[in-house]
Amino acid sequence: MPESTAGAPANPAKAEPRDSNTGAPAPAPRPAGGMILSIALGALSVVLMIIVAALWMKLGVRDEAIVQKKNRSDQVQADTDVLKAQLDEAKAATAALQKKMDETAAAADQSKADLDKAVAGAANVQAELDKTRVISTNFQSQMEDAKVASIKHQGEVDIAQAQTAVAQTRSNKALSDLAQVQAQLDASKGQVSDLQAKLVDDEKVIAKLKKS
Repeated sequence: MPESTAGAPANPAKAEPRDSNTGAPAPAPRPAGGMILSIALGALSVVLMIIVAALWMKLGVRDEAIVQKKNRSDQVQADTDVLKAQLDEAKAATAALQKKMDETAAAADQSKADLDKAVAGAANVQAELDKTRVISTNFQSQMEDAKVASIKHQGEVDIAQAQTAVAQTRSNKALSDLAQVQAQLDASKGQVSDLQAKLVDDEKVIAKLKKS
């Protein structure tokens, strides 16, 4: 029995599988669960990358919108400042124009008052002139009467001559007063003319200011 046992061939060892191309031992097959996990992790990575890219694009669009809104806000603020400055300038110009119109209207009113006063003064001077003319005419008549009386009454020549001299003196004085009153009337008329011209100029200025 020992002999037969010793002579029996030993069981050969099981051969390892090898790669047919390289001859190296072939890698042991991976379990199916590991492959599924790898695929799931890869898909999850792709999904995360897509989500990150979408969020990044969304953030970029939002930042661009914020910048555009800020630029638009700055532009609107600048336009508002320009309009406000123009409005302030227009208000100042309007106030200055209104002040000038008020001053011109006040000057026109004063010119009208001065004109009315000058017209009234001219009327008074005219009345004084008429009165002086009447007095001068009366003195002239008295002088003529004195001359006639001196001719009719030769005996009363001295008295008539004296009366004539007095009448002549009064007549000369009346003529002098008449000349003075006439000069005053001429001055008053000149003043009236100047005031009328000034009033016309003031009315033109007012009309021009109202048109502007």
